[in-house]
Amino acid sequence: MAQQNNPGAVQCPVCSQDFEAASINSHLDVCLLEAEQGDQKEDGKADTPPCKKSRTSADTAAAAEFTPGQGAHLAAAASRSAPSAVFSVFQGSKRTKPGEPHASVSSKQGGFANTNGADLSPKGVKAPGSSPRGVRAAGADAPRPAASGASACAPRGPCAPESVKPLAERMRPDTLEEYFGQNKVLGENTLLRSLLESQEVPSLVLWGPPGCGKTTLAHIIAGNIKRNGGARFVSLSATSATTAEVREVIKQAQNELRLFKRRTVLFIDEIHRFNKAQQDTFLPHVECGTVTLIGATTENPSFQVNAALLSRCRVIVLEKLSVEAMEAILLRAVGSLGVGVLQGDRADSEDSGDGSEPRIYIEQKALSTIAHLCDGDARTGLNGLQLAVQARISAARLGQASEKTQPIIIQEDHVKEGLQRSHILYDRAGEEHYNCISALHKSMRGSHENAALYWLGRMLEGGEDPLYVARRLVRFASEDVGLADPMALTQAVSAFQACHVIGMPECDVILAQCAVYLARAPKSVEVYKAYGNVKACLRNHQGPLPPVPLHLRNAPTRLMKNLGYAKGYKYNPAFSEPVEQDYLPEELKEISFFDWTPANV
Repeated sequence: MAQQNNPGAVQCPVCSQDFEAASINSHLDVCLLEAEQGDQKEDGKADTPPCKKSRTSADTAAAAEFTPGQGAHLAAAASRSAPSAVFSVFQGSKRTKPGEPHASVSSKQGGFANTNGADLSPKGVKAPGSSPRGVRAAGADAPRPAASGASACAPRGPCAPESVKPLAERMRPDTLEEYFGQNKVLGENTLLRSLLESQEVPSLVLWGPPGCGKTTLAHIIAGNIKRNGGARFVSLSATSATTAEVREVIKQAQNELRLFKRRTVLFIDEIHRFNKAQQDTFLPHVECGTVTLIGATTENPSFQVNAALLSRCRVIVLEKLSVEAMEAILLRAVGSLGVGVLQGDRADSEDSGDGSEPRIYIEQKALSTIAHLCDGDARTGLNGLQLAVQARISAARLGQASEKTQPIIIQEDHVKEGLQRSHILYDRAGEEHYNCISALHKSMRGSHENAALYWLGRMLEGGEDPLYVARRLVRFASEDVGLADPMALTQAVSAFQACHVIGMPECDVILAQCAVYLARAPKSVEVYKAYGNVKACLRNHQGPLPPVPLHLRNAPTRLMKNLGYAKGYKYNPAFSEPVEQDYLPEELKEISFFDWTPANV
């Protein structure tokens, strides 16, 4: 070959021609540009990054022209002898300046090597018949071999046929205009919306309840990024990804930024599943801008996300979807399904169906029922709608074989049957747990027995441990009722013991009785505040604590009596009149903790 005749020649990885080492860089600039233009003409798409066709040696190409059996043997022989074969040709949004070294993808861990005098010997040969477009540059938008759990596409999970996807997945919006229910943070003229539309995506932590649109917002950001080509978007799930996979993605991001000047946006779903050590992996790379991190979590980031990482991200609080937003989402869904909406006895559209299939309608009241029962969870609402439609279609096919064109009407009862009951959002170890117990405590403190029963019901019906609630009631009886009704503590302790013996569901009435008793009882925080003042006094004391007065000390030995222990102590039962005696150290004689206020409060 030419390289063997001319040892100083370097082979171009794009066109496979030989050039002098001094001229290979200038040739690559022209060759890459021509290849890019050729790919764009072939694809017919100028808005997506093109992929470069890999070149095979002449021997391998000749081997492929034989019969399949012969071609495989000849291709294998050619791969052992040929000095050049398939290269993962790099690409970028900007051309490399003349004189700068060009790079090709290393056959090992995605590293890059300088072609200026580098060894271009192949590490393997593409199998005959495989598409040359299958080899993409590191950082290209097309799929590439990735670590398990990582995806270079939007966070939709593995691609599945559209017909088998849940309705909630099929209805995931692609633009901010179709994104409902979060106008507070993403409405018109908001700061975050302006940043997203201008492709200036900051590091974010999306915090909100299930079904409020966290993953959908990340999907919309991914779509904008892919359409504009300004950055890569990589999706990982903390439920399956490992630290090694995260480091591999960060390594690819470093190569992208160094070689192609292209940013990487990394989406981590359920980021609270990573422990604090795993979250530390992101710190230096988010700090220096190697990756832009977008994390989604249903847990309070203050407790579940590393404080150092949290300080480098902006927390976006997404609220539970309102009933109005849910109705808008459901109307969009029934429109995509071709289902008409019945306003009273009249449908909003008369052109449903083509005559051969029965027309399907859903009552407006049924849509409103779904919007109320799903508790602001769009995923629950859409999947409940899908279940109701599928159930009614199946029932119609079984019971109306002779009347196929009879309209199918989905009513409120059909929807309730699918959802069974209201979807209660409650997490025994999460944010809602602390929110509800705080609401219960404050309702009883405010003597609002009706609200106290409601929050108690929210906790117990959501699966809360009744003994936890009972322990909180015992604390409340002493903290907030106190001496105003000393029997309150007895009631609370009795309720705790009863719950321990009986358990759920029978103990719910016992807890309800105790909660109502405590809500109606007179309140006094006198003891609670006095003891708080004692703790403040001890914390704020300067120097060593004052000693116990000698007359208050016991003197069980002769030595202690000789030292003055118990000297001058007046035994109160021995006197018929009140005894004047000091019980506090000299420094604290004038302090009454029931009405004293610490100096630094």
